[in-house]
Amino acid sequence: MDESSYYGIFENNLRDELIRVCTLALCLDGNLLRSDDIDQKWKELAPDYMADAMKVISDYPTVSLAWAGYVGMAIAKWWDQDWSTFGAWPYAKLLGKRGFDDMDEHIIRDIVGLKLESEEANKIEEILRQCATTAIGFIRHENIEPMSIRAFHIYARSVKVLYEIGAAIMLKRLGYKWKSVL
Repeated sequence: MDESSYYGIFENNLRDELIRVCTLALCLDGNLLRSDDIDQKWKELAPDYMADAMKVISDYPTVSLAWAGYVGMAIAKWWDQDWSTFGAWPYAKLLGKRGFDDMDEHIIRDIVGLKLESEEANKIEEILRQCATTAIGFIRHENIEPMSIRAFHIYARSVKVLYEIGAAIMLKRLGYKWKSVL
């Protein structure tokens, strides 16, 4: 199997498992809600996000993955509110006062609009932590040499899936539903 196929299979398996986890937690309905705009925005944000996440991965692996879910939530919220304005906003608008360190709090409080200690904020924190922990388990199961090119690509695919999951959770919270167009 070539590397591209390997990464694609890993990504699809992780995505399927996180959809299952989120569905069991009643955060999703068995499908990944998405939009081409939201998916495209990740391609723009990924280099800056990855640069920040790589700085904390060894000390805070769960954070380095879970924060991508918060980014997905913020982008989905902006997409719903006013994409013509927010769609052009740079990565820096997602950072908190302390930069990457408090990105989660900034997004929950200032973009999503929840009180930090609210039941909903706690539920979001718990599901994104559970998704990140599941992703770490998937990564470890691959028995990849740390700091290798393969390790980077698997990590990057995992971060992308967490972003997609965060966006899907927010779209569901906003009342969007998956419908087959066939």
